[in-house]
Amino acid sequence: MADHLLTAGGPAKAKSAPSPRRRAQNRNGALRIGIILACVLAACAVFLIVDARNPWRVLPYRAPKLGALLVVGWATALSTVIFQTITGNRILTPAIMGFDALYSLLQTLLILFLGGIGYASLPSTVRFTITTAIMVGFSLLLFGAVFRGRRSVTTVVLAGIIVGTLLRAVTTFVQRIMDPSDYLILQSRLFASFNTVDSRLLVFTAVVVAATTVWAWRQLRALDVMALGRDTAVGLGVDARGLTCRVLVIVAVLISVSTALVGPITFFGLLVAHLAYKAAGTDRHVITVPMAIALAMLVLVAGQTILHKVLGDETVLSVVIDFLGGVVLIALLIRRPGRPS
Repeated sequence: MADHLLTAGGPAKAKSAPSPRRRAQNRNGALRIGIILACVLAACAVFLIVDARNPWRVLPYRAPKLGALLVVGWATALSTVIFQTITGNRILTPAIMGFDALYSLLQTLLILFLGGIGYASLPSTVRFTITTAIMVGFSLLLFGAVFRGRRSVTTVVLAGIIVGTLLRAVTTFVQRIMDPSDYLILQSRLFASFNTVDSRLLVFTAVVVAATTVWAWRQLRALDVMALGRDTAVGLGVDARGLTCRVLVIVAVLISVSTALVGPITFFGLLVAHLAYKAAGTDRHVITVPMAIALAMLVLVAGQTILHKVLGDETVLSVVIDFLGGVVLIALLIRRPGRPS
């Protein structure tokens, strides 16, 4: 990491030739990512043709579902890795900011005021637009209110936890006064589902995620330095405050569009991020970010295929992933007591 610290965001722009160790890391990382991507392609092929007598006939129905799995995996993995770097804590995820709580409250209020029939008749594009706009707006208001007073990212996280707790309390109260039939409809919206995905929304989400990824990729060198510690990064010329603001906006956009598309998956990012840290063999974001994205795609596509083949879609993939992610979180807390993750 030392051979590009000054080029990560400081005044110096000259780039030195990569060291032999760096070149070896690049080759090793590229090889591992390539192997995982090959597994992703194989999983996609199996997903599209499994139990299909005529694959070409089912392709128009399974392709949007596959696209949603890939896009959501991409957005969740990218947002989690850079969020953990900017907060300096590897047990935190963007869900700590209250995005899932806000999504649940929005769906609850929509069904409460429109009724189950009115909500079902509401075009998916309208629901997506409302949900995305409010979630992004909420994030910008929260970040603006906190950073206006020149507070740290820790304050942003704490504010997100408090607001998320408040939103969950309001959601629980509203759900208690709902009509039971409307509540049953709500339950199906509170878990991530890839079974019914609007192709138009999928294309829009993919474009937003791709554009945001390009923006995020330009921050990776600075994030490498930020991983050394905020004070060290500032001393090396990184605009830590500006970088933090940019990363939080990127995270807000990625989580908002992916959650609005399929619903929340709380612990998925934590799961794939730590798999990527173990598999990458380095802390450099140019390796860990693609590794996390590839692993996220593999986990979602392979997981959905296994659930379809073994359990016959009797359970929801997000429930299984949240369970595994929760186990990972508990393991991290037990294994590293009193140590920053």
